[in-house]
Amino acid sequence: MSKKILLGMLSYWTPLVPPQGIGMLKAYLKRFDHHVDIFDYNINEKSDEFYQNYFKLLGDFIPKQNKGNFHNIGHDVLHNHMMAAIKFTSEDDYIDLVKELIYHTFYFHVTSEQIILLNNFVHDFYADLEKYCLDLLKNHSPEIIGLSVFKGNLPASIFFARISKKHNPKIKIAMGGGIFADSHSINSPSFFALEEETKDCVDLLIVASQGEKIFKEFVDEKLTGIRVTTMNDLSLTPLEFKDLTIADFSSFDVSRYPYIVATGSTSCPNQCSFCNGTKFYGEHRKKPTDQLIEEMDKMYALYGNQLFFFSDSLLNTIVEDLSTELIAHNKHYYYDCYFRVDLPSAELENTIKWRRSGLYRTRLGIESGSQKVLDLMHKDITIQQSKNALKSLALAGVKTTAYFVIGHPDETEKDFQLTLDYISEMKDYMWEVEANPFYYHYNSQTDSDSWSDKRKLLYTEKMRNMLVFDTWTLNSYPLREERYNRLRRFTYHCDMLGIMNPYTAIELHNADLRWSKLHKNAVPSIWEFEKFGNIVTEATDISMINRAGSTMSKQKDIAFNF
Repeated sequence: MSKKILLGMLSYWTPLVPPQGIGMLKAYLKRFDHHVDIFDYNINEKSDEFYQNYFKLLGDFIPKQNKGNFHNIGHDVLHNHMMAAIKFTSEDDYIDLVKELIYHTFYFHVTSEQIILLNNFVHDFYADLEKYCLDLLKNHSPEIIGLSVFKGNLPASIFFARISKKHNPKIKIAMGGGIFADSHSINSPSFFALEEETKDCVDLLIVASQGEKIFKEFVDEKLTGIRVTTMNDLSLTPLEFKDLTIADFSSFDVSRYPYIVATGSTSCPNQCSFCNGTKFYGEHRKKPTDQLIEEMDKMYALYGNQLFFFSDSLLNTIVEDLSTELIAHNKHYYYDCYFRVDLPSAELENTIKWRRSGLYRTRLGIESGSQKVLDLMHKDITIQQSKNALKSLALAGVKTTAYFVIGHPDETEKDFQLTLDYISEMKDYMWEVEANPFYYHYNSQTDSDSWSDKRKLLYTEKMRNMLVFDTWTLNSYPLREERYNRLRRFTYHCDMLGIMNPYTAIELHNADLRWSKLHKNAVPSIWEFEKFGNIVTEATDISMINRAGSTMSKQKDIAFNF
């Protein structure tokens, strides 16, 4: 029997692409004649206005020297603040808690008056979200709601579920998503807290990386009495790639997103110490290249965006076949992806070919300038390999985002200084540098168990009653305060070198301008793809690529040290 289903993504999750998970689920459920609508509150104007105002106000309170990677670590303050806003019973305790959230992130004391201003923003956010929720329920009258949940949007998702249940207690609600990959991994204290916190408003927690089959069982009313389930619990296997269709984004104005999305593989073949990929996403699987390109063709035909973002953990395992086929079929697509330092990416001939096929940006896990720390992380790469990969990609014109983890357990001051030295040496080969402090998760990381005897809770029990979910840290060197101090020093160092970490439109423009001055083969500015009706084709200009390749080949012995 056909059901009316509403699938959604609440704030805050960076709207880089339309939310693929609910788009894929919509496409799957429509096969069975269900009526499915989807929404993304992250692109709602009121939601975006609140976000901008919150960070502007928070930024006004925090001195420049304490900001570090302001927006990234600021999200830790925001999502905890949003949870406390729907749980507090004492105004004074609430104010004290938000002070602690800010202090343990920026190591700076703000005043009660400043906290009250921030609190007002959060309360206004929830007032608007309630109106938004009630309008959706009125307009769509769903029988079933599915929410895609991550750490950053969990508070708003719980709030939305409660409003929905209050409006119509007969609505059935399920939650699934990436939150179960890290901070709320199954059998962790935060997972059990989520199970308890949502017992009044969520009927099913779906702990799976691909939950289409579980959700269909839920829709078909086959999971009565079950509140938590995994694929193994139901003896289900993920859908084969051949059985998947492209995500259905027909409910969205996709022009609100800079990219359209594609996927060529799942999970990751590697085992980095701080990562959760293989534990949650399972075996690494690759999609047939012809199927992938056919899907890209369909997405382009439907939505007119030639700039793709690949949701793969890493594109390395498919980039060679993908680039070969894109070039052979003269496709004018550009693609942004997560990437791993490896031997092929250090070869200029390869990166020029990938650039010619449309490779636009690579997000590389450089992580550290210390070989000792890379070995502790199980990265299985060398410092020289990462330098060669950055140079090779940059000289081909590909934007390079270099990710670093600051304060990994047993990172010494000497190790950290090696990272700063690395940045100084490689500054002209990095379009962007993105650094985050090391985060510990209770049981989801590859090495979580090896650090378990050092873990401790960051906040007091009284504070955790408002936060609901735990924040863990390690009682080992470097301690949390030192990790965040190093992050601030790292950010200052990058600023002095002129390396970007863009968040705003003007910052993106400046980053692209810098890149075009540094590299003759620089990919077009992201704004070039905003000119609707103007198809960017420069990557397939074979003569331009050949001339650049000839020039760069002469530079190879100078630029590389194999």
